[in-house]
Amino acid sequence: MPRGVIVIPARYASSRYPGKPLAAVSGASGEARPLIARSIAAARRAGLGLPLHVATDDARIMAAVEALGELPVLTPESCANGTERVAAALEALGIEPDYAINFQGDALLTPPDFVAALAAWMEDRPDCAVATVAMRCSAGVYAHLLADQAAGRSGGTTVVTDAAGRALYFSKRVLPFLAEPPREGANPVLLHLGLYAYRPEALRRYRALPPSPAEQAEGLEQLRFLHHGIPIDVIALDPPGWDPIELNNPTDLAPIEAMLAARGIA
Repeated sequence: MPRGVIVIPARYASSRYPGKPLAAVSGASGEARPLIARSIAAARRAGLGLPLHVATDDARIMAAVEALGELPVLTPESCANGTERVAAALEALGIEPDYAINFQGDALLTPPDFVAALAAWMEDRPDCAVATVAMRCSAGVYAHLLADQAAGRSGGTTVVTDAAGRALYFSKRVLPFLAEPPREGANPVLLHLGLYAYRPEALRRYRALPPSPAEQAEGLEQLRFLHHGIPIDVIALDPPGWDPIELNNPTDLAPIEAMLAARGIA
């Protein structure tokens, strides 16, 4: 049994971006590749050597993943979010790893070091049930978040933590509210990248629990853990030197392609 496993949840019916996992994304060479292919490559760049599966309920995504020589796993249409889909994937695969990493299918710019840090956190802290990664906001990411918020778009997610580094709340609003522009290098806003690691038992508990009011209002699955008293460790990391924008909306495509070109990712 592997010590860990990476699961990439991918569903076709996104309300903000239908068919997003199959959306064409061009890299530095100009070659257009499906988002799911780029997300798999991004997860593998962490160099963890862990088994990787794409969890989906859509035959088109299954076929695209198989064409890449990767391993899809069919999960129920009833999965309400990526966390439930990761739990269903472990059940369908019949495995009980020490931990499972949820690598977001739209987070193709996730820094490899962040994935490695998350895996190391789970391996070093056997009592940690759930962990995630947040990034201290650079000026560029903060401006991107504010622009999305001002335009009424649901862009990135922010997280507020307690003194021990555990999550207090996640929101699609930019939190905490800053009355004045932050000083360079002193921005308290943490961008949550949607990169999680869970123990299998935490996933089983999650699936058995009802959604919370805040989870339903914000559309943020991780709030179910907090509502039911399951702590989430937040690993706060410095910006990697580029803006790891997620492909949340079609308007994110151009800046993401520019970032791939700037970083020389074909």
